[in-house]
Amino acid sequence: MTDNSDGTERRHGSQWYDSEAGPLVRPYAMTGGRTRPASSGVRFDLIALVSLTQDATQPDDDVALGPEHRVLLDLCRAETQSVAELAAGADLPVGVVRVLLGDLLEGGRVQVRRPVPPAQLPDETILREVIDGLRAL
Repeated sequence: MTDNSDGTERRHGSQWYDSEAGPLVRPYAMTGGRTRPASSGVRFDLIALVSLTQDATQPDDDVALGPEHRVLLDLCRAETQSVAELAAGADLPVGVVRVLLGDLLEGGRVQVRRPVPPAQLPDETILREVIDGLRAL
């Protein structure tokens, strides 16, 4: 063991960044060792949109939720966000966010929907004709 400049002892090979950062938490610890979301059949693509359900409770109401779950709920509370935005906002790896979202989806707290594929969007020429028709009125 060695003494740090702040007087605390530190073991060689310990998982502390420094006295202020606290312990390093491995991603598998946040997910309980799971690497895949629960088997709900929903794919959490990076562009999948996540929003709170109508009956989502306040995050403090459920003691089963971890702090990372609560962060994701708080981010979704402000607005619908993609999986990539949630990972960036929570400062977590995307794989961890997918597993945590699977937990929230199973608990009925969030809903996930995929954006409309470009092939299913209306043709630009049709939209331009509608706009021109409206202007002509």
